[in-house]
Amino acid sequence: MLQTLRECLIMGANPTDLMGPLTTIGHTSTETGLRVSEIEMPMFGLGVYLMKEPGECKSAVVHAIKSGYRLIDTAMAYGNEHEVGDAIRECGVDREELFIVTKLRRPHATGYDEVIQRCKESLENMRLDQMDLYLVHAPPEDIEARASVWEGMEKCLENGWTRAIGVSNYGTHHLEAMRSYASILPSVNQIEIHPWLQRTELRAFTESIGATPMAYSPLARGHKVSDPKLGEVSGRIGCTPAQAAIKWCIDVGAVTIPKSSNPGRILENLGSIDVDLSGFGGDFAAMDGDYVSGWDPTVEP
Repeated sequence: MLQTLRECLIMGANPTDLMGPLTTIGHTSTETGLRVSEIEMPMFGLGVYLMKEPGECKSAVVHAIKSGYRLIDTAMAYGNEHEVGDAIRECGVDREELFIVTKLRRPHATGYDEVIQRCKESLENMRLDQMDLYLVHAPPEDIEARASVWEGMEKCLENGWTRAIGVSNYGTHHLEAMRSYASILPSVNQIEIHPWLQRTELRAFTESIGATPMAYSPLARGHKVSDPKLGEVSGRIGCTPAQAAIKWCIDVGAVTIPKSSNPGRILENLGSIDVDLSGFGGDFAAMDGDYVSGWDPTVEP
């Protein structure tokens, strides 16, 4: 059984042995409706959005990995893939133990050839032979290009450049439309999810096509960390507000990637794995208010 952070510390174990909970992601054939591939993915990791100061991303990723993180989520649009790659080589943990995610920029999601080119560029930026998960960052704005973009993603998977492919910011209608042009459906749909934007229906539909929900901005970009309701509930639970919100995302089945370059916050967020929310479901259900803290392509055509 995987150790919790608290157990690691009590038993004197090295925090780098901590992996946290895992989930199985995979692709479902649109022809047969059966799973055609599966891999394990950590349920908790580090997001590196907006880490743009020189060395900021690299330092955060190295610290996170040495503290026990095994999932790192970046994107070409973030401009820090190269620092993620540097951190991977300098963290002291074998590449095979890490799960690296990056994304195809929306302006680059224009067709098959562009996908192939940009996937190779991301691998070059990180100096990797293979990533673990490659995502379309948002539904291509040109609806007619969506089929060829996904064909390119499937080719990246076939070429072994990535172990899995998925999407980000796709709504139910986007996912449903994929049945008409995809050979395999996405393994992941990364969307904004947190106690104030629970997206019960979209999460359920994502799971119904065989994909795993992945939560970005689990703290609503920090907008809701001071929410009195969250503070009151976290006080009763015996954890910080941030830990309660992050663990709620994990408990509803979403892979969760809080972003922070602050060493203390990175450790605090890791501690969320050990939080027990049993008996507080009603309190969290009452927080839902369809609060979108960032952009929301899920509602676009």
